[in-house]
Amino acid sequence: MYSVDIHAHFFTRGYIDTLNKYGHKVDWSVEYKNDGSVIMSSQDNRPVGPIDPSYFDINARLEGLDRQETDLHALSLTNPMCHFSDDSLNLDLAQAYNDGTSEFHIAHPDRFVGLITLPMLNADDAITELERAARLPGSKGVYMGTNIAGHNLSEERFESIFDKIAELNLPIFLHPGNVIGANRLTHYHTINTIGNPTDTAVAATFLIFSGILDRHPKLEVCLPHAGGTFPILIGRIDHGWSVRQECKHLANAPSSYLRRFSYDTIGHANYVMKYLTDLVGYDRVLLGSDFCFDMGHEKPVENVKSYDWLNDQEKRAIIGENACRILGLEIPVEI
Repeated sequence: MYSVDIHAHFFTRGYIDTLNKYGHKVDWSVEYKNDGSVIMSSQDNRPVGPIDPSYFDINARLEGLDRQETDLHALSLTNPMCHFSDDSLNLDLAQAYNDGTSEFHIAHPDRFVGLITLPMLNADDAITELERAARLPGSKGVYMGTNIAGHNLSEERFESIFDKIAELNLPIFLHPGNVIGANRLTHYHTINTIGNPTDTAVAATFLIFSGILDRHPKLEVCLPHAGGTFPILIGRIDHGWSVRQECKHLANAPSSYLRRFSYDTIGHANYVMKYLTDLVGYDRVLLGSDFCFDMGHEKPVENVKSYDWLNDQEKRAIIGENACRILGLEIPVEI
């Protein structure tokens, strides 16, 4: 079964070195450790790392792919992203990241494609970089936070960016960052276990009610962590639409948009994934690992193979075919 991991985190050396050189402007710093790992940190944020070389070194990454038993990674950035207070730094970071992902693809086109990251806080810069990066070899989609430095994706400041993404016919892959309620989620890793999936539900709901999905009926949006809390809350969201005046502008029930999204397989329980596939259909579910954080799947393909309620063809679709369709990839003929 040809496998495509849609949720595979990545940094480039260029991104890390740029943050090291200019991060002082926004109170961020980079520490290079003797074992080859990297820590990115600031006084006001949780440190990112240590990030081991498999996040930015091509040979270590290939070893990680083989260890994971996955054919291809759709590479995507993670925190601290490109959402700082300095526009020029954000643009430099995005360019360094997008160039680096394309270099990985050029070196191993059968193992890597890239998801473009954007300096979202400046729409002109974001659109300029989107147009540039979309022409780079291996660029197959756009990677975006579920919020941008605390701003909902439905805000008018982002409208022109969504318009350009839709014009270029690129899918969007969302990921939480700067999650809602973070000041309360400081213990027991709830910033991740509760904060991340909740922020995904917020993003999906605002994309629906703001009309973004209606304005762009062909726009593909993938939700991480099996959709977070969004799938389980859809009945409550529907009820709000039916009884609350501020929701009645939406012509159709929010649940009618469930299949406008795709979802990865990081649900961490088979009964969760059965609920999801029953709800949205197996053709809207994509393989994901969260490479290679401890909250992910070390063997994502084996995880999907354990879905005993699906047949082999349905598993094959989730493991690779669905992602190939959305990313515009051809399944190698020898597979």
